[in-house]
Amino acid sequence: MSEISLTASMRSNLLSLQNTQSLMDQTQERLSTGKKVNSAIDNPSSYYTAQSLTNRASDLSSLLDSMGQAVQTIQAANEGIEAITSFAQQAKAIANSALDTTDTEERASYMEQFNAILDQIDGIAKDSGYKGVNLLAGGELKVKFNEKGDSSLTITGENASAQGLGLTDAADWAKVAEATTQAKTALEQAQTKLTTAQNATVGPSGADYTSVEAKQQAIKTAQQDVDTKQAAYDNLVKTDTAAQKTKIEDSIGLVDAAISTLRTWASDFGNNYSIVQSREDFTENLINVLTEGADKLTLADMNEESANMLALQTRQQLAINSLSLASQAAQSVLQLF
Repeated sequence: MSEISLTASMRSNLLSLQNTQSLMDQTQERLSTGKKVNSAIDNPSSYYTAQSLTNRASDLSSLLDSMGQAVQTIQAANEGIEAITSFAQQAKAIANSALDTTDTEERASYMEQFNAILDQIDGIAKDSGYKGVNLLAGGELKVKFNEKGDSSLTITGENASAQGLGLTDAADWAKVAEATTQAKTALEQAQTKLTTAQNATVGPSGADYTSVEAKQQAIKTAQQDVDTKQAAYDNLVKTDTAAQKTKIEDSIGLVDAAISTLRTWASDFGNNYSIVQSREDFTENLINVLTEGADKLTLADMNEESANMLALQTRQQLAINSLSLASQAAQSVLQLF
């Protein structure tokens, strides 16, 4: 207040006390916030540099979440490949079992089992997606590694369905040619005639044959017909069996090729998984570096600030005492009255 006059010593002590209080306020703020730079006023260079580092750490943190989800997407695809590989191996075992038997009904049963496995492969390929991205159904995954997006990895999916792997439904594993069926019918008819001839009667009247010689000749002729038709039927069965075997072997070959393809895909996905995971670890470490750098620019040394507060409190008490002494000199004037 301009209308109040203070002595020089009082004004000096007052200014010292005010300065001490200002420093105490600043120190208290640092102790309460833990930062020595709380705004651009405290230190513009450190404040804006720390803010830039913090902003980049925040941007990278968002990318870090994206990388983590990408890792899960790749892992989902890898799990699908392992399951499909297991089913493919099971399909091969079924085909080998069909190859080891010549029974047409057994082969037909194995063929149905083989086709059922292919349906399961289709189901797994369809269900191996993660958050809308399915790398086993031709999906594409792009992973960004920096804020600008100029450092990234694009992972192109594959078609892991049975068709995409080149697998086709088993067919003709138990196919019997029409000629074979006809030959079997002819053989059965010939066998019936042979049985009839063997069971025929011989006699002078009302019998099938008038003499034993005639019956024996009929049996001989019927037996020759049976032998001829049996040989023809056996040859056709061999032809059918060979054709069935070829079909089964073709299916096994397709399964082997599919397993090889799956292993290649697994290797590719595994490599991409390692890349994304390594970049994820790097980004996490970089975020820590950026955060630590920002902290070094703004965080206060709590031990130092505590010591400063103690020193300022002492200084404040001394300033109050000095001001009191200065006022006492002015009060001595009252003794004149």
